[in-house]
Amino acid sequence: MKAKSINRSYFYRNGLTLVFLLLFVVTLFAQALTGWKQHNQDLLEAHAKEIGLGTYLKSGHFISATFENFESEFLQMALYVMLTISLRQVGSAESKKLDEPEEVDRKPQPYSDAPWAVRKGGWILKLYSNSLSICFAVLFFTSWGLHLYGSWQNHNVEQVAKHLPTSTVTEYLGEPEFWFETFQNWQSEFLSVASIVFLTIYLRQKGSPESKPVDAPHLETGK
Repeated sequence: MKAKSINRSYFYRNGLTLVFLLLFVVTLFAQALTGWKQHNQDLLEAHAKEIGLGTYLKSGHFISATFENFESEFLQMALYVMLTISLRQVGSAESKKLDEPEEVDRKPQPYSDAPWAVRKGGWILKLYSNSLSICFAVLFFTSWGLHLYGSWQNHNVEQVAKHLPTSTVTEYLGEPEFWFETFQNWQSEFLSVASIVFLTIYLRQKGSPESKPVDAPHLETGK
């Protein structure tokens, strides 16, 4: 099986990651281009000077819009990884089985092909055992901080254009604008996770690892 896998093309072996990275780059470029044009329209309406694309990419408007979305995605994934450790949903393909032992809960063994951290053991193994949730948590808090910075900068640009006083970052945290941007993204992510957890109880997609087998009973939990 290993030899056959190695003989497959690079794209075959990495296609899922490559396609999503390509979609990410294309849509990020589209967001930057359309956001730049929209921002310049807003500046003209406020009788301010237009800015170039390079300047826009460093602006609060672009930083806020970008990391506002990153933040909610990483929060979704961090909570999903952590909550699925102990919480269950009967019948869902996204849940661990209700009572049966799971492969993901087995004690790691330091065999020859195991990751280096497993063979090393100790605190390194402990850290590695939780590395996925730690990584998503770090990405979430980093994105949250950059969203706050960008939103605050953009808020002050708008305040200057309106001849109104600017805010410190602490003052801005007390205003509803940033939290409105935050919660409108968070709630959509929570709904999307709840949807896939619940819908996989009753609906199927043949060939997808996110679905149970087509002929599986509705109340069969896990894949």
